[in-house]
Amino acid sequence: MTMETTQLAPLQTQTVAVKSSFYLAMRILEPARRDAMYAIYAFCRAVDDIADDEGERAARRVALDDWRRDLDELYAGRIRPKTAFLAEPVRRFGLDREDFEAIIDGMMMDVEEDICAPGWEKLELYCDRVASAVGRLSVRAFGLVDDDSPELSTAPKLLAYHLGRALQLTNILRDLDEDAARGRLYLPLEALEEAGVSNHAPHAVLSNPALDAVCAPVMQRAREHFEQSDLVMTGLPKSGVKAPYLMAAGYRSILDRLATRGFSPPRAPVRMSRAKLVGALLKHAFL
Repeated sequence: MTMETTQLAPLQTQTVAVKSSFYLAMRILEPARRDAMYAIYAFCRAVDDIADDEGERAARRVALDDWRRDLDELYAGRIRPKTAFLAEPVRRFGLDREDFEAIIDGMMMDVEEDICAPGWEKLELYCDRVASAVGRLSVRAFGLVDDDSPELSTAPKLLAYHLGRALQLTNILRDLDEDAARGRLYLPLEALEEAGVSNHAPHAVLSNPALDAVCAPVMQRAREHFEQSDLVMTGLPKSGVKAPYLMAAGYRSILDRLATRGFSPPRAPVRMSRAKLVGALLKHAFL
């Protein structure tokens, strides 16, 4: 890696990360951990943009496979320009290649088809790949795992599992209209059937009077994952959970606002509560 790449990578990744809902949570970390989180987010943003691109599916598959090949090179010690920003975080914090691969697998699910009314089992797989895999990378950057440990211990693994799913399910509920515009609907098939919704086309579901009933079990599952992640964090070092606490507080406020707003059209955009985020910051950031 050249000196120029080493100096530029953190600034470039911060420029990407500043657009994230999690920017404040990342920003409060010590510099090396903060830069690692910026890099993880920048990777996620890059592959997510490929999945969401409106171009040909074949071209998007090739673009994701290019990332796989560049990861092959990175973990073999041959750093290509596109993945140079990941080199130091991978080296310093032992970021697991399998988790980066899982994220790409999740994005490939969106490339292979416009996901529409998946069963809970498929939705769980999707959430594990696009969210909990990010969590498994993040707990290393947070300092919840020994940098030289090849395996995650139970508590950090559970935090990644529960918080990742809580955040992703909240995203699904928040982004119903945006996803429908792409021909996607991540609400589970079982919830649609239980609510008596037979037409599973995205815009038909979003205009159905039973939409609140369809969203209710998704919201309940998200709340349960938030509660479980809170329980896990109580047993972890306070210095290592300040960032995930902020992430959870911000997204839980989105879930609360979605519950208050409901899902009947027109659906006003919902954003996280600044007051809740500041409250969490004051409570946890300086521990």
